Amino acid sequence: MSRGSKGGRHTLRRRLVVITELAVLVLLLSASAAHAETTQVLALAGSVDQVLTNIRNWVMGILAGLATVFLSIGGVRYVMGGGDPGEVEKAKTSFKAAGMGYALAALAPLVVTVLQGIVGA
Repeated sequence: MSRGSKGGRHTLRRRLVVITELAVLVLLLSASAAHAETTQVLALAGSVDQVLTNIRNWVMGILAGLATVFLSIGGVRYVMGGGDPGEVEKAKTSFKAAGMGYALAALAPLVVTVLQGIVGA
């Protein structure tokens, strides 16, 4: 195998990773734009407890969603890296970020419980 073909593969892989990342970003932005257009107030919160519960649900959803994106990006980088140590390290970093995101999402109910204790709800 010549050096030129390795460089070509590396460039192709890098382009595929960038295209995948851009596609995920476009999907997320289009989904949020579509959601913003159809948003209407269905009900007002009846108590502080309800507000904190809603905040917890939103935070858990956002964190889990972002963690899933990082997990997907890490998986694509790992597969497309082809043994390149730099790409493997970037994939591992994405996996670590995804793990922290899932951990924070799991801790969201604890944070809301602490806030309820502070507010007295």
